[in-house]
Amino acid sequence: MVPVPAADPRDRPIAVFDSGVGGLTVLHELLVSLPQEDYVYLGDSARFPYGERTAEELEAFGMDIADELVARRAKLLIVACNSMTAAALPALQRRMLETTLGVDVIGVVKPEAGQAVAVTRTGRIGLLATRATVASGAYERAVAAVDPHVDLVAVPCPDLAPLIQDPPGGELFTRELEEVVRGYCAPLVAAGVDTVILGCTHYPLVRSMLQRMLGRGVTIVTSGAALARQAEHVLGSRDLASRRSGEGTYSFLCTGDAEAFHRLGTRFLQMPLTEVEPVDLTPSSFVPTTPPTTTPEVPAWPRP
Repeated sequence: MVPVPAADPRDRPIAVFDSGVGGLTVLHELLVSLPQEDYVYLGDSARFPYGERTAEELEAFGMDIADELVARRAKLLIVACNSMTAAALPALQRRMLETTLGVDVIGVVKPEAGQAVAVTRTGRIGLLATRATVASGAYERAVAAVDPHVDLVAVPCPDLAPLIQDPPGGELFTRELEEVVRGYCAPLVAAGVDTVILGCTHYPLVRSMLQRMLGRGVTIVTSGAALARQAEHVLGSRDLASRRSGEGTYSFLCTGDAEAFHRLGTRFLQMPLTEVEPVDLTPSSFVPTTPPTTTPEVPAWPRP
């Protein structure tokens, strides 16, 4: 059931979404950095994984999810999925500005790229990501926008997110996973990178294994903390930050098996999960060239 919208836009929730439970690693950082806010998280596990989807599919999925979360009166949308950010963030931002009187949409790519450029000492950065994210070239563009003299070595990892989300036999840290991780890290070790971007929100769960394979002198960059800082800046600039002094609430939506989501989610969130509400997303009829036809009555930020 869609909750009754808050009268004060500051009291509306921040919405976070991903293809499954991986984005809960981002939600974890948000809960720690901005504990006073309310959150609603949507895991599109029925269509997991996103990493092998086309850009057109991802854009359509993003529109479905954004419509659902805006209907729940979200004040900010956070795309906690690297593949979705790389393929569809500009289209989502245009759609929200045109049809919702200005709900901001932020993603994981630019904050990670900026942080990686800031910490590299040699100007050689590695990227581990899904095939869709690597193929999009989004990280190359984001890194070059910060410093065109930095080299980025990108390695697609098509098997890694599925192995982390649904490990064979239910055991995550196995020799099989270790060998898969070693194989993906090998090109980065050979290239001599000193900084590695984890370009998928599932990968922080195996950060210790990655660090061992890459070497202790390599800095690993994840999206959560940098994205939390960007969210705080956006809320402040819009005067949308919650005024409460205590902790906010968080809730969960899932397009797939809600029980499986709850079972897996605690491991990713590292906090207790509340009840997971199943949600059925109507397939998007969005066509990029078609103008929007609906406009909500209430703006996303407080009126002057």
